[in-house]
Amino acid sequence: MRLTRGALIVAAAALAPALLLASPALAAGTASSSTAVTATSVTDGSATPVDEIPVDEMPEEELRIAIARILADPDSGRRVIREANAALDGTVEDMRHFLETGYRLAQAEDDRVAIVRILSDPDSGRGVVREANKALDTNTPESLRAFLETGYRLAQAEDDRVAIVRIISNPNTSDALRAAAREALDGTPEELRYFLEVGQYEVDG
Repeated sequence: MRLTRGALIVAAAALAPALLLASPALAAGTASSSTAVTATSVTDGSATPVDEIPVDEMPEEELRIAIARILADPDSGRRVIREANAALDGTVEDMRHFLETGYRLAQAEDDRVAIVRILSDPDSGRGVVREANKALDTNTPESLRAFLETGYRLAQAEDDRVAIVRIISNPNTSDALRAAAREALDGTPEELRYFLEVGQYEVDG
């Protein structure tokens, strides 16, 4: 498949590592402004949408811009940054290789680190541990990224529902807290997490 700059920038946003998700709190989203690309190339004397230029035909300047965008992404992990800088210090072919192949593999390594951190968190519940291990066992860049972008959030919600049900089942739980917990069970993954981290203490506070 011939990657274009537009596809590459979209991929850069989609593949941004979710290291911040390693904390118990769930991130609300990881949208990147780099997905909006409207620049055009006029190097040949005519205006050509940059998005239509395949990576293997992009001039050196455009290759550097694409890699610079990856480096500017605050979510880029250590391996991605190291490989991106090495590509910039190398030849044009080194830059093309990074954008077409190296970036995906470097991102996968950073994702493995993020997942191992989640597994080492003593607060990670059974659902999170189960899904994280599945992603590591499958061990493809796509499975690792899918866990960090979607699977972790859903597995955390599963664990949070279990924790809230335990609160409801506890005979020492006050009526007010039990009512709030039942209401939280109907909420989103973010609302479940908020209840466990903040809401339950506000009720009994």
